[in-house]
Order: sequence, then structure tokens, then C-alpha cells
Amino acid sequence: MFNDVLLWILILPGMLLGGWAQSRVKSSYARFSRVPLDAGLTGAEVARHILDRRGLQAVRVERVKGVLSDHYDPRGKVLRLSEGVYDARSIAAAGIAAHEAGHAIQDADDYAPMEFRTAIVPVVKAGSSAGPLVFFGGLMLGSSLVMWLGAVLFGASAMFALITLPVEFDASKRALKLLEETGIIHSENEMAGTRHVLTSAAWTYVAAAVSAIGSWAMYLLASRRR
Repeated sequence: MFNDVLLWILILPGMLLGGWAQSRVKSSYARFSRVPLDAGLTGAEVARHILDRRGLQAVRVERVKGVLSDHYDPRGKVLRLSEGVYDARSIAAAGIAAHEAGHAIQDADDYAPMEFRTAIVPVVKAGSSAGPLVFFGGLMLGSSLVMWLGAVLFGASAMFALITLPVEFDASKRALKLLEETGIIHSENEMAGTRHVLTSAAWTYVAAAVSAIGSWAMYLLASRRR
């Protein structure tokens, strides 16, 4: 099955785009982490300022270990920033903190794509774990029906990746607007740097979507041929 050229055509774009996107986001983060924010605020202070301005005092801002491990937990109402963002006073830190604050505001505004993404997380976890096992189990048993079932279960990951795109793009759009409205960003150069960081990060989600769809298409194609 894996010697089929068409199958590799489905997989390679996501792999190549993913590698390029990861390289770009790391380069952008490293570059703008060295550029100080004129306002002198840390990433944690940026997030807190934006959240308080929107009346979200109940959302906690916490430090989390790791590099670029920043995320917002809608279930716990916690915004977690990596150590390199939480304490940093850079353009990169401000952009990432504002982006995560944008997710908290989406949650407060009942932003439909985010609500749907949060709702399907259990299904995605189950499907992404069970899907490949069921698929290859069907392959060994010679059952196309079981293979199709595995492919359908794995499809939850592709759906999640697609729904993630508007959620992340909207959070970045909100971040840029909030940074400007709150006066945290003072100049066009700072805005350009922040936009560069967020755009680079967005490409990782595009790559993930391309990869997920390609992998799903591979499973579907293999099931059909079987």
C-alpha cells in the first residue's frame, strides 16, 4: 500500500509544509523575542491587561513549562503562558499573550467555531487513537468494512484541524486589534513585528490541516481500493 505514488502525494505536502512552518515560527519567535516592547510589559501583564479590560478577571493567567506551549483552557478558564512568554518583555511575548487572550474572549463571546472545537475534543481523541488501530486491524483481517470504519474514525482529526483554522485566525485578528486598542503597541514597527509572529504561527495550523486531510484521504483511498 505504501509503495503507491498517489498515497505519498497525499502525505508529502503536509510533511513538507509542516517542516517549513515549524522552521518559520521558530525563526520568527527567536527574532522578535530579542525586540523589546516599548510599553515594557511582560507577556503575563499583557494578557492580564487585555482580560481585565474585557471584564474577564475570573480567567487566571499561569506559567507553564515548555517552549511555545502557550494555550487557553476553556474548561478551566485558565490562560497558560510558556516561561519564555510569561516573563518576557518582547514583541513576540506580547503577540503570543494577546493571541491566547483572544481565545479567552472567544470563549466569553460564545464564538461558535471555538465552542464546536471544544465539544468535539473527546471524539477527536478517541478517533485519532482508535482509527489507525481499527484500520490496520481491518487490513490484516481483509475486511474493507472494518477499514472504512477506521478511516471514518480517523476523519475526526481532519475535522478538528479544519475547525481549528478559523478559531486561530480569529484569535490572531482579535490580538492585533486588542494590542492597538489598549495602547500596548505604540508604533507601526511593533505592529508589523507582532503580525509577523502571529502569521508565522498561523502557518503551523495550515500545515496541520493539510497533513490531516492528506492522511485521511490516504486512509479513504486505501479502503476504497481494498
